[in-house]
Amino acid sequence: MKNNIMSSVLLFFLFCSLQVWGQTTIKADKYDATLSQYEYPYPVQYMGLNLENQQIRMAYMDVPAATKKENAPVVMLLHGKNFFGAYWRNTIQFLTQHGFRVIVPDQVGFGKSDKPSLHYSFHQLATNTKKLLDTLGIKQVNIVGHSMGGMLATRFALLYPETTQKLILENPIGLEDYRQLIPFQPLDKAYANELKTTEESIRKYFQSYFTKWQPQYDEWVRVPAAQTRSQDYPKVALASAQTYNMIYQQPVVYEFPNVKVPALVVIGQADRTVVGKALIKDKDVLARAGQYPALGKKTAAAIPNAKLVEIPNVGHIPHLEATSTFHQALLDFLK
Repeated sequence: MKNNIMSSVLLFFLFCSLQVWGQTTIKADKYDATLSQYEYPYPVQYMGLNLENQQIRMAYMDVPAATKKENAPVVMLLHGKNFFGAYWRNTIQFLTQHGFRVIVPDQVGFGKSDKPSLHYSFHQLATNTKKLLDTLGIKQVNIVGHSMGGMLATRFALLYPETTQKLILENPIGLEDYRQLIPFQPLDKAYANELKTTEESIRKYFQSYFTKWQPQYDEWVRVPAAQTRSQDYPKVALASAQTYNMIYQQPVVYEFPNVKVPALVVIGQADRTVVGKALIKDKDVLARAGQYPALGKKTAAAIPNAKLVEIPNVGHIPHLEATSTFHQALLDFLK
């Protein structure tokens, strides 16, 4: 009898262990608005904000240098619109191994941060980001911005030049004024379109980011696709529509000459990204929009004291598609 009881207890604990193991390793079919079931590569912390009379949590990773030396130089990585902090995992590892402390926020409206309905603005996102740095006691930072993160990084550098040591723009969007290329889309229509998003449509769009699709890119399709199957998705979709309007209505392209800090512009030469591209009906406009080889040269020329690195045969996300090349260019500039 005693042996039977012991066996039952052991089986129970084994079952519980398998259940816990399964929850942390089996990929979920649905993710809520803040990706609470999705594991980031490094511990996630939260900072509270009060925005438009709403209490909001902003998520971030704060990863120390591998040497754990005091006063390690700081790099902050800013994600793109269709991404979140976890896609920087390889870059975080690379930078920390080379002696940098790395801060990776999920902007409000993205990733593990809350998805409130707000009047989103790059000024507000930059202000939130500055508050995060102040909370962490960081007085100076090197800022890397990819895609939409490049627009935010530029706005941050313009607002806080004394905090920004160096500015790195990786295939930023907003290198042209989308208002001159794309018909205006009311928020209600943008929201309705977001609600129609499927895994198939996400995959098709993401495939345009790369010159050749690789199995490891599936992760960045799977996660947002799992959110579309959640009851929280309307909240995610509204935030996405609101941030699309932010990008459309708040260009930074005219202010590049005002950037006062050293800058690096990294451009994958095969990129043809245009936010709202599907709305362009004029073939001539479509042909001239999103020409990153020319846009990269124009941007680097507009920013005083800027260096341009062009990466051939690479699309919108060099840190995923040409990781070693991007990392070396980044390290050379930071050093």
